Amino acid sequence: MKKKVFVYLVGCLLAISSTAQNKIVVFQSDFGLKDGAVSAMKGVAIGVSNELKLFDLTHEIPAYNTWEAAYRLEQTISYWPEGTVFVSVVDPGVGTARKSVVLKTKTGQFIVTPDNGTLTLVAASQGIAEMREIDEAVNRRKGSEKSYTFHGRDVYAFTAARLAAGAISFEQVGKLLPAEVVNIPFQEAKLEGKKIRGTIAILDIQYGNVWTNISSELFKSLGLKPGDKMHVRMYHQQKKIYESDMPFAETFGSVPKGKPLAYLNSLLQVSFALNQASFSAVHHVYSGNDWWVEIEKR
Repeated sequence: MKKKVFVYLVGCLLAISSTAQNKIVVFQSDFGLKDGAVSAMKGVAIGVSNELKLFDLTHEIPAYNTWEAAYRLEQTISYWPEGTVFVSVVDPGVGTARKSVVLKTKTGQFIVTPDNGTLTLVAASQGIAEMREIDEAVNRRKGSEKSYTFHGRDVYAFTAARLAAGAISFEQVGKLLPAEVVNIPFQEAKLEGKKIRGTIAILDIQYGNVWTNISSELFKSLGLKPGDKMHVRMYHQQKKIYESDMPFAETFGSVPKGKPLAYLNSLLQVSFALNQASFSAVHHVYSGNDWWVEIEKR
């Protein structure tokens, strides 16, 4: 009997340790690095515990662009270990009635953020284990009660640091919320007859390549092999911006310099490029939840 109790207790401890925070905090914002905002958030975190390991996802999200914040979180989160705490501050409604939350994914990461659309893609891809509203009466930097415009420093960085350091448990963040988030509408990738539609989710900004949310698995349904031609139409809302044929290729060098191609990007999603040129700049194609693409085999 004692042996069974011991085994049970060990199992419980292992289960707890497997979902414990790991003292890693990853920051994302639309602040840029021109001033001290990012440094202030990190200073607050280190003030909670100097044992924390602080990293940056990006601080170059375009101002107020919650869709891009949502994408960059989903692009990155699966590569970080269980227990990592993310802080995402793209908050055009700072100080308003939007909820400040911590979402725990089914894969064991935590995201501290306003619930303003930023969680759209992660909630769908990683799943929601639980979501809690931050209790600012407890989880707010001391002396910041009269500050209404920098919750990234005063609430999110502080709460994230306390959670990551183990100063509070997830349950101590605040009250439990329904497992649902504010969603940004977008074109889900799907097959319609012989065509696939999807969102132009993001730009590979350094090179001007156009990335979609169309997975390699869905793309296979068109039966295209490298070298086969495909017909591509790109839209902003309901206005057609681009239409042309191009080959599906495995490498950029498969086509002459300046010519278009479709390829699978590093996330194994359908993307479009010009060899050694910017597809986005040349064809005035951009990205977001209101940009979408339609492809079919030629």
